[in-house]
Parts: sequence; structure tokens; C-alpha cells
Amino acid sequence: MLPDLDTIIENFEILDDPMDRYEYVIELGKLMPKMPEAAKVEDNRVSGCESQVWIDVSLKDEAGHPALKLEGDSDSHIVKGFVALMVALYEGKTPDEAIKADGFDLLKRLDFGSHITSKRSNGVRAMVDRIRKDAGRLQTLN
Repeated sequence: MLPDLDTIIENFEILDDPMDRYEYVIELGKLMPKMPEAAKVEDNRVSGCESQVWIDVSLKDEAGHPALKLEGDSDSHIVKGFVALMVALYEGKTPDEAIKADGFDLLKRLDFGSHITSKRSNGVRAMVDRIRKDAGRLQTLN
């Protein structure tokens, strides 16, 4: 089971070596619940990522309020770990909160800014854009 965002941030704070950070990201990807194969459809594919990435964003009821529910997967272990970071950040947020949240800022906070390739950076930005777009679409349904 994927740890909550605060736990993930605390764990990153004790990892100084960039390789240890990447290993932890891969571990987070392995902790993600398996995305059903039926959800790996073109509508859930994130364009702009070099690897295959799927993210399904839906709404669930959380204490009487709409909250995002995310499922995701990738054909790359490291990218699946970045998907896990986005799931940890956006899961449970209202659509309005999700639109305002910036997953790319999370990577900077976790000190990936200087250690992430431009292709991965663009992929994360595509994931963030996709989640925000879906949150906006879901916001109008409420």
C-alpha cells in the first residue's frame, strides 16, 4: 500500500544520495495497487510521456465531499514511481484543490529538480496537466 504524502516526504528527507532517492521512487511504484488492464485504454493514456503512462481520475465520496480517486501505471519502473508520487499528492483532494496543486513543485521539494532528465520532467508535467484537466472536468460534473 502506498504511504501517505507526509510519510513519503519524511522518507525523502533522510535520503541524501540521488541514487537512493531513485530507488525509493521505484519502490513507491511497486507499492501502487495494480491498475486493472481494462483501465489501460487510450482515454487514460497520458500523452507527452516517453514511456507508456496511464492515469484514471474519478470521483469518490469522502466524508460527504467529492474527492479524487486515482489509478495509474507505467511500463517503466521509475516512471511508475513518479506516477505513485502524483497519486500520493492528488488522491483525496477535491477537484478544486487538485487544480491548484502542482506536482512539479513536489518534485522540486523532494530535490529532484537538478537530478531529473528533461524527458522525465516533461513527462511529469504531462501527468500534472492531465490530472488537473480531469479534475476540472470532474469539477463541472458536481
